[in-house]
Amino acid sequence: MGDCCTLSRRQILSMATAGAAAGFLIPGAAMNPAQAAAAKAAGVYPQDLELVTVTDDGFVLTWYTATGPAPAIPFQPSQEPAAVATDGYVRYGTDPDRLDCVAVQRGGETAYHHVEVTGLRPGTTYYYQAFSAQVQVPARQLPELTYPAGGVVLPADPTDAQLLALLGQLLSSGVVDSAAPGSVTTLVPPRGRHLFTIALANDLHIGETVSGLVIANFPPGFEQPAGLPPYPVVMTEAMTQDAARLGAHALLVAGDISSAALSEELIDSKQLLDKFGPLRLGGELGPRGYVVARGNHDQPKTGSAYETCAAVDGASGFFDCLPAVYDLPQGTLTQTELGGMRFIGLDTTTLDTPSGAIDDAQFEQLTEVLGQDPERPTLVFGHHPVTDEAALTTIAGPGFDLDRADATRLEALYAATPGVFFHHSGHTHRNRRTSSPTAANVEFLEVAATKEYPGGFALLKVYEGGYTVNFHKSSTAPARQWSQTSSGEYLGLYPAYTLGTAADRNHVVGRDFSGLRRLPRPGL
Repeated sequence: MGDCCTLSRRQILSMATAGAAAGFLIPGAAMNPAQAAAAKAAGVYPQDLELVTVTDDGFVLTWYTATGPAPAIPFQPSQEPAAVATDGYVRYGTDPDRLDCVAVQRGGETAYHHVEVTGLRPGTTYYYQAFSAQVQVPARQLPELTYPAGGVVLPADPTDAQLLALLGQLLSSGVVDSAAPGSVTTLVPPRGRHLFTIALANDLHIGETVSGLVIANFPPGFEQPAGLPPYPVVMTEAMTQDAARLGAHALLVAGDISSAALSEELIDSKQLLDKFGPLRLGGELGPRGYVVARGNHDQPKTGSAYETCAAVDGASGFFDCLPAVYDLPQGTLTQTELGGMRFIGLDTTTLDTPSGAIDDAQFEQLTEVLGQDPERPTLVFGHHPVTDEAALTTIAGPGFDLDRADATRLEALYAATPGVFFHHSGHTHRNRRTSSPTAANVEFLEVAATKEYPGGFALLKVYEGGYTVNFHKSSTAPARQWSQTSSGEYLGLYPAYTLGTAADRNHVVGRDFSGLRRLPRPGL
């Protein structure tokens, strides 16, 4: 996530070491003896099976094949086994004792498997097993995290005992969930016609070269192997390609489009996003338009590398490179629309901290805009998560999210505006759906980062009677490889925090959108 934590290298090492000594190791795979024997005989160890996407007519499974079993976590990257390319297929059916249908991966042998099962019936339970080299793939194991009542709060210089206590709290449930339980029930779409589809993405970090660092050079970061394109480029290209392939009419990008807000990073990010379609900061988005909001990585900066950019009024020494590329000065609220639905982009960034805030001028403008047409279906997006539930379950602590007073004010405004139904954010690099008791009719959704594991975007499909949400991992071969590599971040604990539950990633919500326009599927 960057700029998020204050742990030192020694402290994180101590946490991992002490956690292992206290019995907090989580098995990396759940092979039974017969499967383990078959894997050993074949010299191929399939692992990390995940049920990622569940739609009304299909589901997606991903996994990895390697030369050895998955290590227990927490672990060092050097412990991960080497990749080995194999076949990959999925057996499935409505009877667990009769998996008589088969879906095969496209593109030949690979170590980074992605199989889409399609043509299924809505609201139907299917059973499945995945195989490589005739060995059944065990599911990725995800420890269930339990957060302190007041959120994660560490003293300035925590002792090893305090760190161990925190780890013990996070893993105190002792529950380990399966990322692929072996059965899945397809969604039932809302009533009425499908009207249009919106892609939601965030945290591209164009220009970043090392992923998974908390501070300085620890935990061990992950870099793209020599000769391959930079991973933020790989992942952003894959995101735009997949979003277009899956029928997205528009793309909303909720911040951290760059790594350090340098001019060259911002220019590169726009060139990549332009492959989806044209930038629109006002008016109608479709077909294939996109709009962006700032994240903390895109905020004005200080230093000689920024001095050719616009000086920030009232902030001596700060320079803002983003307006020259995106024409989006800090604090600017955007208004766009698609098919009659309104999209409002917020700038929740500050000058020099990773936490979020909304200044009075922008809040007054938001209040005015919503008040002009309070019943109009409206989706708001901004970088920082809003709800107390989000803040209290953020690894970096409540202060990493939107300022609590600003969040309270925003939720009250949403409660007074019947048309607001959805708030999209990023920043935490995870899939998590939360709610607000104040704005009870609004869904607050954090979407996992585009740039690293699980590496993708969400599709919001709008129907006359509501909407569906589905998270999709980016599916190009380079993207699949990087997603698996970066799943080892934070000593292998990253998936437990970022993947989210199946319900976070895939769900249906009823809502009256009968007044919106139906749009034709955009051409590829």
